[in-house]
Amino acid sequence: MISKTYAPQEIEDKWYSYWIDNKFFSSKPNPDKEPYSIVIPPPNVTGVLHMGHMLNNTIQDILIRKARMEGKEACWVPGTDHASIATEAKVVAMLKERGISKRDLTREEFLEYCWEWTHKYGGIILKQLRKLGASCDWDRTRFTMEPDLYDSVIDVFIDLYNKGDIYRGHRMVNWDPQARTTVSDEEVIMKEVNQKLVYLKYLLVDEIGEALTDEAIIIATTRPETIMADVAICVNPHDERYKHLVGKQVSIPLINRAIPIIADEYVEMEFGTGCLKVTPAHDTNDYVLGKRHDLPVIDLLNEDGTLNEKAQILVGEDRFVARKKIIKLLEESGNLVKTEEYKSNVGHSERTNSVIEPRLSEQWFLKMDKISKPAFENVMNDTVQLIPAKFKNTYRHWMENVHDWNISRQLWWGHRIPAYYLKDGTTIIAKSKREALRKAQMDYQLFALTEEDIEQDPDVLDTWFSAWLWPITVFNGIKEPDNADINYYYPTNDLVTAPEILFFWVARMIIAGYEYKGQYPFKNVYLTGIVRDKQGRKMSKSLGNSPDPIDLIEQYGADSIRTGMLFSSQAGNDLPYDDKLVEQGRNFGNKIWNAFRLVKGFQVSEDLQSPAGSQLAIQWFESKLNQTILEVQDHFSKFRISDALNSVYKLIWDDFCAQYLEMIKPGFEQPIDKQTYDATLEFFDRLMRLLHPFMPFISEEIWQNIMERKDKDSICIAPFPQAANIDQSLLNDFEILFEVISSIRNLRNAKNISPKIALPLSIRTDNQGRYAALEPLILKLANVESIGYVTGEGEGTAFRVKSDEFFVNLADELDVETERENLQRELEYTQGFLDSVIKKLSNERFVQNAKGDIVEKERQKQADAEAKLETLKEALVRLG
Repeated sequence: MISKTYAPQEIEDKWYSYWIDNKFFSSKPNPDKEPYSIVIPPPNVTGVLHMGHMLNNTIQDILIRKARMEGKEACWVPGTDHASIATEAKVVAMLKERGISKRDLTREEFLEYCWEWTHKYGGIILKQLRKLGASCDWDRTRFTMEPDLYDSVIDVFIDLYNKGDIYRGHRMVNWDPQARTTVSDEEVIMKEVNQKLVYLKYLLVDEIGEALTDEAIIIATTRPETIMADVAICVNPHDERYKHLVGKQVSIPLINRAIPIIADEYVEMEFGTGCLKVTPAHDTNDYVLGKRHDLPVIDLLNEDGTLNEKAQILVGEDRFVARKKIIKLLEESGNLVKTEEYKSNVGHSERTNSVIEPRLSEQWFLKMDKISKPAFENVMNDTVQLIPAKFKNTYRHWMENVHDWNISRQLWWGHRIPAYYLKDGTTIIAKSKREALRKAQMDYQLFALTEEDIEQDPDVLDTWFSAWLWPITVFNGIKEPDNADINYYYPTNDLVTAPEILFFWVARMIIAGYEYKGQYPFKNVYLTGIVRDKQGRKMSKSLGNSPDPIDLIEQYGADSIRTGMLFSSQAGNDLPYDDKLVEQGRNFGNKIWNAFRLVKGFQVSEDLQSPAGSQLAIQWFESKLNQTILEVQDHFSKFRISDALNSVYKLIWDDFCAQYLEMIKPGFEQPIDKQTYDATLEFFDRLMRLLHPFMPFISEEIWQNIMERKDKDSICIAPFPQAANIDQSLLNDFEILFEVISSIRNLRNAKNISPKIALPLSIRTDNQGRYAALEPLILKLANVESIGYVTGEGEGTAFRVKSDEFFVNLADELDVETERENLQRELEYTQGFLDSVIKKLSNERFVQNAKGDIVEKERQKQADAEAKLETLKEALVRLG
C-alpha cells in the first residue's frame, strides 16, 4: 500500500541503512572495471555541516552515484582534517571552562585533551553527511593525524629538506596574536575597518637629543602604539619641503629617543604629509626599507599582542588598549596635531578573526619557485581543467607570483616538525629523537651525546602541509608508493571544492601530485560558488543568516535540500539561497510521488487493446526520454550539474506528468490496458534511475515499489539509463500538438466556455497525414467533438500554428453580441496601434537616425498589426 503523501522522514533513514548494510558504497580495486574516485575536501574536525558543505557534498554525491550506476568502480573517500589552529582554540576554550590553562599543562597533557575533543566531536560532520545521503565508502574514512598519514607528512618534510627545498629563516610573517602562531597569506582576510588617522609631531633635535627649535616633522599613522619601535623618518629625496632635513634627527614623542631622517624614493610625496615613520618590526614594507638602509629592528610586541619592555611605556598593555592610551598621552604632551576618521583595509586571521600583526620570526619555509612549475604548466595547458575556466586567470596570477611557503606553526596540535637541535645550535632532521641521536653520533662523532642533549623543534607543520598530500595519503601512497589502492585509484577523477582555497589547497595538491607521483592528482576541478542569502551576504553564524542544514533536512527531506541547492547553482557562481528553492524541491518530490500513486492506482485490464493515442504517446515519450538522456549526459560532460538537474526536472514535471500521463490516463473508473500500463511503469523505472543521483531517497523508494525488487538489489547499482533512437519528426509533430491543444484551451478560457463542452475543429493544412495520426490525442486532450479538414475558410474562431490554420466553431456556445463588441474593441485598439507605428515610420528623421534593428522592429510591429487586423475583420464577418 503506497501512502497518500510522501513522507521523506519515514524513508530516508530506512534506505540509508539499507545501502550501508549491503555495502553498496564500498569499493576495492577491480581490474575488470574502470575506476572512478573522488576524495572529499576534508572538513575540519571542529566543523558541523553548513550550507557550503551541503552544496559541495551534494555535487560530489551526484558525480559518484552516476559513476557507480555506469558500472565504474566508484570510490568516494571521506575524512577529516585535524585543523591545528581551530582545534587548539576549541580545546583551550574547553579547558578554560574547566578552570585549566594551556600554560599549566605539558605538551603531552594538552595533546591528550586534543584527542579527547577529537574523539568526542570530530566525527559529527561525517555523521551529518549521512543525513544528506552522501554515498562515501565509510570504511575508508581517513584522518590527517592518524599514524600512516602522520608518518607520510613527516617523510615528505624530510625528503624535501634533503632535496634542499625546505629551509629555516628569519623572515617577516603574518602573526595571529590570539592563536599565537603564524598564518599564511591565504589565511589573512582583508576587511575594511574604521580607524583614527593620528597626526603627531617629531621635534628636530641635535646630536645629544636636545631640541634645536620648534621645527618638527608631522607624521600621520593609524598605529601610534608602534612609535616606540620607530628607527627612522623617511622622506622622498625629490621633495623640496624636506630636502634640507635629510641627515638630521628627530625625537620620538613620549620616549625622547633620537632617530635619523633618511631619503628614499619609496615614499610618495602626495600621500599624507609626505613623511613616513619607519618601523621595520611591525610593517612588511618598512622591513624592506630598513634592510635597504641597514636600520635596526625593534620588536615591541609580545606573542599575545601586548607591549613588551622595549616599548618603555604602557608595558603589558594590549596593543589596542595602548593605542587609545597613547593618543591621550600624545595630546597631554603637546605632540598630537589632530586625528581624523579613516577607513582602511586591515588583515584579519581567517581562523580567529584577530587582527594580524606583521612580525619578524624564525620559521620553516618551502621553496616554491621550482617545485610549482609543473602544477602551473599543466593547469595552463588544461591537462588539469578548472571549471569554470575563468579561474585560470586567478590561478595564473597566484602561481606567477608564488612566494616561499611558511610551513611552521607555533602550536602543539599537529604534525611536529622533525627538526632536532643540539646545544651548540646544530640542526638535525630525523624521524625520531633516537634517529637524531644516531645521526649526531655518526655524522658529528658526538658519541657521548644522549637523548637528553637533544631538543625537538616545538612547532608543528601548517595544516595545509598535510592536506596537500590528501589524494595520495588517503591511499597510503607515500609510505607504500606501489600499493594496489594507489595504483588503481590514483589519479582521482574530479575534485569539488570552493574557489577561495584554489591556491593554498588545490594548487598545492597539484604540486604534490607531480612531485610524488609524477602525475596530477585529479583531472577536473569543479569550483562551486558561495552560498549567500537573499541580500547577497555570505552565510555565517555571526550574521544569523544561515539556516541549520539538519533542521532543513528534518523539515523538508534531504532530496528537497539537494535539488533546492542545485536549482540555481552554476559552477563558480554564487548561489542566492532562498527557502523557496527548497520548497520547489519538496514540491517536485510530491509531484513525483503523486504521479506514481496515480499510475499504481490504475485498474489494469489484460483484455483491453491499447488505444491508438496511447501507442502514439508511448512512442513520443520514448523519444523525449532518449533526447533528455543525451542532453543530461552532455551537461554532465561539461560539469553543468544544475542544467542536468533542470533537464530531468522538466522531463518529469512537464513532459511525463503534465503531458504523457494526461495522454494515457483512462477515463474515470475505467481500466487501463496492460500494454500501456507496463510501458508506463517501465518509463517510471528509467526516470527514477535518471533522477537517482540527484534525489537518491525518493527514487529508491519508488524503484523498489515498481517491480517488487529482490533483496540486496538497489537503484544505486542499477544501470544509468542509456539513450536509444530518437524520432525527431515525431517530437516536432508533438510540439505542434501541444501548441494546438494549448491554443484551444486558451480560447475556451478567453470565451468562458466549459472544458466539458466538446467543440468542432477544422484544420487547413498541406500535411493532413500529420493531424490524422494526432487526431486521437487532439480529441482527448482538447475535448474536440470532431475534426474536419478544409481547403478554404473554415467556420469559427481561427488561430494559426506554424503554417497551418485552425478553426474552432464556438457559435453555439458564444453570446454573439458580446463577442462582436469585444472584437470591435480589439479591432479599434489594434487600428490605433497601427496608426501610431505608421506615423513613427513616416518620420524621416526617425528612420534616418535610429539604429537599423530598432527601425526593423517597428516595421515588424506594423506587419503584425496589419495581419491581426485582417484576422479580426474576418472574425467579425464570420459573426455576421
